[in-house]
Amino acid sequence: MIRKNQFIQDLKKDDIINDIFVVKFKKPVEPYKNGYKFELRLGDSTKEIMYKFWGSQNEDAVKIIYESINKNDVVLIQGRVSEWRDVLEIAANDQHTIKILSPGEYDVSDFVRKTKYDIEQMWVALMQYLDSVTDSEIKKVLEHFFKNSEFAERFKISPAAMYIHHGWIGGLLEHTLSVVKIIDGIHKVHPTLNRDLMIAGAMIHDIGKLDEFEVTTNIRPSKRGMLVGHVTIGIDMLERSMDKIETPEDLRLKLIHMLLTHMGEYGSSKTPSFPEALAVFYADQTDARITQIKTLVEGANTEDDSIYHKDFGNVFLE
Repeated sequence: MIRKNQFIQDLKKDDIINDIFVVKFKKPVEPYKNGYKFELRLGDSTKEIMYKFWGSQNEDAVKIIYESINKNDVVLIQGRVSEWRDVLEIAANDQHTIKILSPGEYDVSDFVRKTKYDIEQMWVALMQYLDSVTDSEIKKVLEHFFKNSEFAERFKISPAAMYIHHGWIGGLLEHTLSVVKIIDGIHKVHPTLNRDLMIAGAMIHDIGKLDEFEVTTNIRPSKRGMLVGHVTIGIDMLERSMDKIETPEDLRLKLIHMLLTHMGEYGSSKTPSFPEALAVFYADQTDARITQIKTLVEGANTEDDSIYHKDFGNVFLE
């Protein structure tokens, strides 16, 4: 197996490149002064960078190389880091090789970001919240999911999104645990609310994301995720589970409502209709939005004191 040594975020001008990257997209072969060239957008778990192949005057030879490469391929490339209009890029020519790797030759974690937190420690913490639930019917629903080993292993590594928030391996677990912690805090301030019901809503609100995304060398929506979405997928999973364990009708409707409404005006067909559902909605939004803006600040590559983002307007960096 070939492991990465040179990550894009660490590259500097004139670095010699001999490493692996994932192909994000391709730009067609076109002529330039000395022959034919093409461009690739390359990525790893840290950033993305343009790769420019400056080929010979043999158009067919350049096209053979170009057509052998597909989007999402992992390629071992050679080249040199150059700079164009203050932006780093990788330049190569026909003296540099390009090799396409098979899936067993690389580690996916080199190309997809991973949570900075320990996955097993987060899982233990989440299970402690589950164990604290005292309502036997609610606990039965949660255990039907989270005590299932196949579900648990998938839940631990799933992302919570592609880009907006927690778009990394382990992101779903990280986000869910944060939402549960926020819910626990809300209950301390509002002790008359049903804690067990809120914990359950927080734990199951994003279960549909297990089937919404696929993780290969990147995070992308599954066909079902693209056409149906995680809310509908999650409700289907929840209803099937509650059918099997014969969940009482009142609890059944409340749990479905909490999952259905957790997106609020951002993607739900209904808005929260009782306090516990509203608490889950705001806990979800709080963690998602704060993580989103933190990720923007941490990833900002500018000397300016702010950046603009469509969701937040001007984001202050200092």
